Amino acid sequence: MSPKRRIDFSDTETAFKNQSNSQLNLNYSIFMAMNQNWLVNIGTFLIKWFLKIGLPIKFIIKRTIFQLFCGGEDIQECEKTIDKLHRYKVGTILDYSVEGEDDEKSFDETKAELMKTIEMASLYPEKIPFSVFKVTGIGSRELLAEVQEDGIDCLSPEKLSAYQRLVKRFQTLCKSAADKGVRLFIDAEETWIQDVIDELTLEEMKKYNTPGKTLIYNTYQMYRTASYGNLEAHIRTAKAGGFTIGAKLVRGAYMEKERKRAEEKGYADPINPTKQASDEEYDEAVALSVSEIDYISVCLGTHNEDSCNLAVALLDENGIAPSDSRVFFAQLLGMSDNISFNLAAAGYNVAKYVPYGPIESVMPYLFRRADENTSIAGQSSREYLLIKKERERRKSA
Repeated sequence: MSPKRRIDFSDTETAFKNQSNSQLNLNYSIFMAMNQNWLVNIGTFLIKWFLKIGLPIKFIIKRTIFQLFCGGEDIQECEKTIDKLHRYKVGTILDYSVEGEDDEKSFDETKAELMKTIEMASLYPEKIPFSVFKVTGIGSRELLAEVQEDGIDCLSPEKLSAYQRLVKRFQTLCKSAADKGVRLFIDAEETWIQDVIDELTLEEMKKYNTPGKTLIYNTYQMYRTASYGNLEAHIRTAKAGGFTIGAKLVRGAYMEKERKRAEEKGYADPINPTKQASDEEYDEAVALSVSEIDYISVCLGTHNEDSCNLAVALLDENGIAPSDSRVFFAQLLGMSDNISFNLAAAGYNVAKYVPYGPIESVMPYLFRRADENTSIAGQSSREYLLIKKERERRKSA
C-alpha cells in the first residue's frame, strides 16, 4: 500500500515566500509581543484609551497589527493584498469586519458594502473564490434570539416588520451571489441564534445549490455537540431534495460565552467537554464530507495541521484531485501561512479570510486576534517560532 500523502507544514521557505525581509522582521516583532500576555493586556487598554481621547495613533496601528491581520480600510486598499496572495495561488475572501451600531441604518449600510464584495468576487473569481457575511451584520441579534426562542408568531407587529427586513436583506445577498455565480459563506454565530440562521441558509441552498454548482454555504462549528448531527441531517435533506450542501467547517469561536450563558440559564453546555473531543468531531466531519462529496462542497476553515493532512490523505484515498473545486482550505490573514502557502504550492485550493474596514471599526476584530493568539495553546508561539526559523534560514542562506 502506498503511503498516505502528507504536506510538510514545517517548510518555512514556501510559507513565507511572499514576505520580504523587512516584512518578516516586522511580523516577527509583532508575534514576539503577542507572546507576552501582560503586554497584550496593557497594549489593548492603551490603544482603546488613546483612540477614545483622540490621540493620533492610527498610523502606528495601521503599520503594525492592522497590516498583519487586515487587507485595508476599504476594498480598493485590499487590492494589493488580493494580488499578492494570488501570485502564490492563494485566494482572498473579503470579510467586511466593521461591527456597526444595532440599527436599521447600519444594517442597510452593511448590506450595501457586502453587495460590493459580491460584485468584486464576480469580477475576479480566480482571485476571490468566496464572499462572506454574518447575519448579525444585517439584523438584530436580540431579534434573532427572540425568533429562535419563541417563534415568529410571537413577535409584535413592529418586531415582525424588522425581522422581515432582515430576511429580505439575507435573501437579497444570496440572490445577488447566485445570479453572479459567486460562492457565499454565511458565518456561524452563537447557539441561541444559530438555528434560525441554519433554517434561513438551508432555504437558500434549496434555491441555488445544484450538483454541478454549490453557491450557498452554511458554517458548522464543530466544537458544538450538535454540529455533526446537524451536518448529517442537512446532507440527508439535500439528498432527498436533489440539491447540494455547502459547508464551511470550523472549530468555533464563542466557547467562553456559550458556557457562561448555559450555566446562567441552567441548560446543558452546548460545547464539547474537551479540545480533543472537538478535534475528533472536526475530523469526523471532514471524513463525512469527503465520503459524501457528490452531495456536498466543503471549505475546511482550520489552523490545525493534523486536520489538513487528514483531508489531504482522504482526498488522495478517494481519488479526488487537489484542485477539485468542491474542496477548499481557508485560514485567516496573518495566521498559519505555513498551512496556506504549502497547501497552495502542492496544488490544493486555498483562500485567506481578508478582513477590512476603517481602523476604528475593525479594532474589536484586532483585539480578538491579539487575545486569540495569546489564549490559543501555542498559537502565537507557533507563529513566532515559524517566523524565527525562516529568519534564521534566510541568514544562513
